[in-house]
Amino acid sequence: MSTLPLRHVAIIMDGNRRWADQRKLPRLSGHKEGVKSLKRLVQHAGAIGLEYLTVYAFSSENWQRSKEEVRYLFELFSNVLRDEFTELADNKVRLRFLGDMSTIPARLRKSFERSMEDSKNNTGLNLQVAINYGSRLEITQAAKRLALDVVAGKLNANEITEDLFANYLFTEDIPDPEMMIRTGGEMRLSNYLLWQAAYSELYITPILWPDFAPHNFDEAVEEYAHRNRRFGAD
Repeated sequence: MSTLPLRHVAIIMDGNRRWADQRKLPRLSGHKEGVKSLKRLVQHAGAIGLEYLTVYAFSSENWQRSKEEVRYLFELFSNVLRDEFTELADNKVRLRFLGDMSTIPARLRKSFERSMEDSKNNTGLNLQVAINYGSRLEITQAAKRLALDVVAGKLNANEITEDLFANYLFTEDIPDPEMMIRTGGEMRLSNYLLWQAAYSELYITPILWPDFAPHNFDEAVEEYAHRNRRFGAD
């Protein structure tokens, strides 16, 4: 695939735990397999020239899961970042983390910050990983920041536009995704990129995330290419 019909794909990586359940494996093993699937896709996305890939790794609601699972996920994030960053850098991937970092363990948060700084000048795939992310939280925080700027006299309320508001979101300099893929077959957005995905094409597949392969991604992009995006027009 030499010329892609889109710049930005967002993915809800769903189905890790169901994948493990189907194989009568510990649920945590599903997350480990999910990381392998993500690595394959990042390599493929870079190779075919995708500009932006944003993946939902840990939602602000995921804190409700067991302490064991949450602890495992954070350890997994840390280990993956340690083991894979050099390869990402060699492939010129620019890595960014989206979400509320204030409640992320300090050591992991510093690793996130260091990896973002070290990769900020890379010119390949822009990989955004949403961690402790919730779209309503993002929009609420943006509104608070905007209100504070109005109160401080930095901004007039009459100057507020959709474009201006978007600059207060976690994705301030990232184009909106043209397509959102959800694996695992569930038919909901799960509080993910609600503002940014206002006109994204949805692609739902029953394939569980650990089984989602590069050719499945290509099939989604091919379907996108044949859709008629009208943006509210006739």
